[in-house]
Parts: sequence; C-alpha cells; structure tokens
Amino acid sequence: MAVFNVSSFYPTFLILVGIPGLEASQWWIGIFFCSFYIISLLGNMTLIIVIPSSPRLNEPMFTFLLLLSTNDVLLSTSLAPKLLSIIWSSSNAILFDACLLQMCFLHAFSSFESGLLLAMAYDRYIAICNPLRYSSIINDKFIVKVIFLIFIRALILISPAPFLIKRFHSFKTNVIAHSYCEHMAVVKLVNGDIWANSVYGLMVAFTIVGTDILLILLSYSRIFHAVYSLSSKEARLKAFNTCTPHMCVFFIFYVLAIFSFLSHRYGKHIPIYVHIVLSNTYILVPSMLNPLVYGLKTKLIREHVWIIVHKTRNTSLQIPSQ
Repeated sequence: MAVFNVSSFYPTFLILVGIPGLEASQWWIGIFFCSFYIISLLGNMTLIIVIPSSPRLNEPMFTFLLLLSTNDVLLSTSLAPKLLSIIWSSSNAILFDACLLQMCFLHAFSSFESGLLLAMAYDRYIAICNPLRYSSIINDKFIVKVIFLIFIRALILISPAPFLIKRFHSFKTNVIAHSYCEHMAVVKLVNGDIWANSVYGLMVAFTIVGTDILLILLSYSRIFHAVYSLSSKEARLKAFNTCTPHMCVFFIFYVLAIFSFLSHRYGKHIPIYVHIVLSNTYILVPSMLNPLVYGLKTKLIREHVWIIVHKTRNTSLQIPSQ
C-alpha cells in the first residue's frame, strides 16, 4: 500500500482501505453489497422502463417515483463498482480528482434523494389530508418547481466541498480510512486547520437532513392523525399499510445517515469497520428497498410490469426458430 509523508502538493492518487478489521470476511460482505446493488438496479430499472411506458402512470406520485428510481441508480452506481473492486480485486487506488468527483456525486445524489423523499411525503399528505385540492396543488408546475429547488439546493450546498479541500496544499497521508470518498474522511488527510471544513459539513448536514426529516415527520404525523380519524376500519388499515413501509424506508435512510455523519466526528470508540459497513448500507439498502416499497407494492405498477413481461414472453414465442 503506497503512502507518503507530509507533502506540499496534491497527492496524485489516494488509497481507500476498504473495511479494516474485517479483512477475513470482507469477501463475503462483498457478496451482500453486490446483491443489494443488483437488486437495486433490477428494481429501479424496472420502474424507469414501466412508468414512462404507460399513460395510466402519469400521476405526480409516479413522476416522483421515476425521479427517485433514476437517482437511486446513479447513487448506488457512484458507490458499488469501486467498493466491489476494492473488496474483490484489491483495487484500492483512486485518482485524487476522481475521489473528489465521487465525493460530490455521493453527497449530491444523497441530498437529492432526501429532497425527493420530502416531496413524496408532502404529496401523500395532500392526497390524504386535502384530497379535494390535490389536483390544484400537486400539478406539473408544482413538480417542476420542486425538482428545480431540490437540484439547486444540492448544487449550492455540495459544490463548495472540493474547493474547500483543494485550498490545502499539504497532506499528512494519502490513505483514506474508508471504502469510499466521504467528505470528512478526505478532510482528515490534510495537514492544516480543518475548522472551516467541519463547520461546512455540519451546516450541510443540518440544512439537508435536519430540515427534511423534521418536515417529513410533520407530514406523516398529520397523515396518521387524518387516517386515525377515518370512520372506516378498512380505509384506516389500507392507509396504514401504505404509509408504514414508507416510514420504515425513511428511518433506515436517515438513521444510518445521521449515524455515519456523527460517528466521523464523535464516534472515537466505535470500531471503524462498524462505521464503514453502516455507511455503505445507508446508501445501498434504501436504493434497493425504494422500488419494492414504493413501486412493486403499488397494484397499478405490478399490473403494468406483468403486462410488459407477458408481451415480451409472447413476442419471444412468436419468433420462428432458425
């Protein structure tokens, strides 16, 4: 493993250590991560194909779901290929600029994911708590504005990160104690005062995660209050069955994200492999669960998946053998 002492230049490449402390079982852990990634790709690509192909799936909630699936593919792909190459082929090196690019992609797509989850929670809040005004509030113009704001927020908040790192010209080492290029993991390499970087990281985390999770919890508290007020037991059960899996995905995404964020700063007594495994899990597992919870659990999407599969099967059977 190539390392270097304090340097007055940017390192040409960095070394991602993978999962230190679990070297003996790292290969098997890679199988789990690879499985999560494959399931994520299959599920999200299915929704990306199915939703635009059906005129019946043109409601706002399906537009948000299409964007969520696209973002999940990009987010998981920003992580998984390099992660698996580290675990299975010991390809630990990554170019310095490529590392910064991966860092920006991962944080930007995570920010966009959080914004989409908030938008979807608001969509469900209006649909359940104010159904008569749903079509006048949640329309195409609203969706465009929301997506634009989410995109601009991610761009403004994440774009300073590489510049705040590149302002340093002295590095203690080029070995990153992580399996991917996370902001604070890279910042810890520099030889200098990282106070501004730490404050910036805290500001971004509280702006994105803190704001979004509070608004999502507020939306779902109102939703559950409205559901509880329904006179029909069957309607209550149906609404709870729809909303509860959504809340589970929220908690998995945000709890693991908060743990990953705080353990970098305050988790000195937490084994590093615990932090690294959970950091990878918080990116790959929600990307895998989202198409199952939001997509295939929806009857209309299941029907259209079956229609496409049935058409494909009939087409293949009609092709004459050579």
